[in-house]
Amino acid sequence: MDGLARQPRRPKMLSPSDWQRLMSNIASALKEEISRISRKEIRREMSSLKKSSTTHRSEIAALKRRVLDVERHLRRAGGAGQSAQPAAANEDSVAPGTRFSAKSIASQRRRLGLSAVECGLLIGASAQSIYNWEEGKARPRAQHLPAIYALRNLGRRQANEILDSRKAA
Repeated sequence: MDGLARQPRRPKMLSPSDWQRLMSNIASALKEEISRISRKEIRREMSSLKKSSTTHRSEIAALKRRVLDVERHLRRAGGAGQSAQPAAANEDSVAPGTRFSAKSIASQRRRLGLSAVECGLLIGASAQSIYNWEEGKARPRAQHLPAIYALRNLGRRQANEILDSRKAA
């Protein structure tokens, strides 16, 4: 060659439309790569969550089985002991087969002319309990049933005497 050095090629200037197409290709390639990496990370996290979820579900199922076994055991053990217990509790109280009725307590209270507070003092319960029993919102406990049944045999005079003695004490 005659000493003329080759001049480096000058980069071709891109037209605005070519430049825009090139940039959109780069942007879409970046978006695709970010999506791929994100999916990969999510898959890895989800697999560990799925494993722990499966473990928890099996533990819950095992606990439910244990609870059912314990409840069955309690029913068996409680059924044998319950037949003797009510007889001891009912010896001094109420004949078996006597039932509680919300209407009955309300009519007994009216018959005796007692307020809910006075009736509660006779029975050994609060006035609010008396209201709840009468409206059927609650049922009396076993400890109150003998006193409720005793109201049936009381007259006004006897009820007032008992109330006076309890108020004095």
